[in-house]
Amino acid sequence: MKRSGLIAGLVVAAALNHAAAAADELAVKKTSGCGCCIGWIRHMEENGFTVKAEDVPMGALMQDKLAAGLRVGQTSCHTGRIGGYIVEGHVPAREVRRLLAERPDALGLAVPDMPIGSPGMPGKAEAYEVLLLKRGGDAEVFASYPASRIDGD
Repeated sequence: MKRSGLIAGLVVAAALNHAAAAADELAVKKTSGCGCCIGWIRHMEENGFTVKAEDVPMGALMQDKLAAGLRVGQTSCHTGRIGGYIVEGHVPAREVRRLLAERPDALGLAVPDMPIGSPGMPGKAEAYEVLLLKRGGDAEVFASYPASRIDGD
């Protein structure tokens, strides 16, 4: 093989590898003062995700959420994007992995609001659901997480 062909092949391979790595990167938009967002990012990194976080003003963050197709009642404090999907709020890493493995025809996943005990939200866990956000605005339950048991329950 000629040297120029080998170099061209290496350049193409490097570009494809970079594109694949970018597709696996979780890009997160959040406001600068949000401590629970940092906790969720740490959870994702501890579970093998590469995260690139960007601080944006709240108004710009909300506009981005609505432009992405999120509805009022589906939002939380931060928005991630990975593999062509939206990850809204405190979604557990295992559900993001499942989303990426199953590849449903959907916008992504959301944990609306900020339930106590979800990743990044310390405290005794409240029951919460991870929603699969369908195109067009509908949502269905993708996973359910129970509340922590209290003595006597």
